[in-house]
Amino acid sequence: MAELGYRESIGDLLKGILGDIRQLIRDEIALARVEMREQAGRAKLAAGALGAAVVALAFGGTFLLVAIAIGVADLLNWPVWAGFLVVALSLGIAGMVMLAAGRRRLRSVRAVPEQTVQTLKENSEWIAKRLSSVRR
Repeated sequence: MAELGYRESIGDLLKGILGDIRQLIRDEIALARVEMREQAGRAKLAAGALGAAVVALAFGGTFLLVAIAIGVADLLNWPVWAGFLVVALSLGIAGMVMLAAGRRRLRSVRAVPEQTVQTLKENSEWIAKRLSSVRR
C-alpha cells in the first residue's frame, strides 16, 4: 500500500512538472507576443523614415545622373543624348557586376539556421533526460 502511494506521488510529480513546463511555454509565448507587438510599432516608424529617405535619395540620384549626363555631353562637345548614353552604359555595367557579386554571395546562404536547430535538439534531449530521470 505504501508503494502505491509512492507511485501516486511520482505521478503527481510528473504531472506537476509537465504542468509547469506547459505554463512556462505559455508564458514565454505571451511574452514573445508582447515584445513582437512592441517591436512591430518601432519597425513601422523606422520603415516610414527609411521609405522617406529612399524617396529623397532616388530623386537626388536621378537629378545627379541627369547632371552628370549633361556635363559629360557638354565637356566632350557631344549631343546631350550621347551623354545620357554614356551614363546609362556605365550604370548598366556597374549593375551587372553587382548582380554577379550578389548571386555569388547568395549561393552561400543557408535557409536553415543550423545553430538554432542544434540548440533545439540539445534542449529536447535535456528535457527528455530530465523526465526519464524523474520517472525512475
